[in-house]
Amino acid sequence: MSADYVLETRNLVKEFKGFTAVDDVNLKVERGTIHALIGPNGAGKTTVFNLLTKFLTPTTGTILFNGKDITSMKSAAIARKGIVRSFQISAVFPHLTLLENVRIALQRNEGNSFHFWKSEKVLDKLNDRALELLDEVGLKDYANAITVDLPYGSKRALEIATTLALDPEMLLLDEPTQGMGHEDVSVVADLIKKVSANRTILMVEHNLHVVAQLADKITVLQRGAILTEGDYATVSQDPQVREAYMGVEADDEVANAIAAESAAASAAEKEAVK
Repeated sequence: MSADYVLETRNLVKEFKGFTAVDDVNLKVERGTIHALIGPNGAGKTTVFNLLTKFLTPTTGTILFNGKDITSMKSAAIARKGIVRSFQISAVFPHLTLLENVRIALQRNEGNSFHFWKSEKVLDKLNDRALELLDEVGLKDYANAITVDLPYGSKRALEIATTLALDPEMLLLDEPTQGMGHEDVSVVADLIKKVSANRTILMVEHNLHVVAQLADKITVLQRGAILTEGDYATVSQDPQVREAYMGVEADDEVANAIAAESAAASAAEKEAVK
């Protein structure tokens, strides 16, 4: 019986003035799994995310979601289809409460524009669901706290709550543990595992300990192309993967050394997007 793929790319290419950032990528993400996209600096990981969510337009190639061609759709239409992403930098409203942040996201599902001009009482009907989502990410007790006062790990958890408010079928998480201490990394990794129930997750992640803990399948990119795919045990022992991360022929310690990949998006990707 063939696998059920929720997201596929076919011969996906993105070029920037002669620089090929994504090179003939054929990605298949199976429904109900956590799929990790990893690779050394400049591999094209975030560029792939930007193509999937239409912040960038492919040079050539096709993107399929639930078997339907979404290549020509705009980013807002992609989100309405059920593909919702986070970003490397936490994207929340710092001077609103946690409850208000989630409630703003819930308004999108009301089928109307944001009701900033209406009485707050009109939006109170969203409070119960907002509190449920905050509870799901372990933040219900802080519902009335101002977001700017939260530690960084909690802000990332809040961002996941606002993402879940859009009721996505598929979550794209871009470096969800970037910049975190060990304790926050563990909390967010557990949270990702929890919210993956009945959802598909594709994540770019530099922390290979997190990838080993969470990912059902891993795709390794190098210079914009797929180097190899498989589970963590297979990928971490692949000589090509070791060399791609380390730049040398590697020994049995390389699987641990891979976890030192930079958390920042590559300078090449940033300059290309500009």
